[in-house]
Amino acid sequence: MEKQIATTLFESLASGVRLDVFRLLVKNAPEGLVAGEIALALELPATNLSFHLKALTQSNLITVVQEGRYQRYRANLELMQELIAYLTAECCTGQAELCFDAQLVPECCSN
Repeated sequence: MEKQIATTLFESLASGVRLDVFRLLVKNAPEGLVAGEIALALELPATNLSFHLKALTQSNLITVVQEGRYQRYRANLELMQELIAYLTAECCTGQAELCFDAQLVPECCSN
């Protein structure tokens, strides 16, 4: 991953609302949620939510698929794993296994 891409991803997650949305979608992976379910879970007005969903979609952190009259949003887990790998690639001089307790790494993120 290039530094500019990582920076863009972090900028997208720098909003508390967007971070909450992304974490909610990670929690509900791989099925994802429709916009109304996200709004209800996070107690957000639809207009506010749509702004944040657009920003997350533009950064590719989430994907959206039209399902009839609803839009289903899903976390881009592959991109999330790439970002985690980028952050930890140089940990302990490239020996990341020395830096982390394997019990702390979620199963979806371990390769």
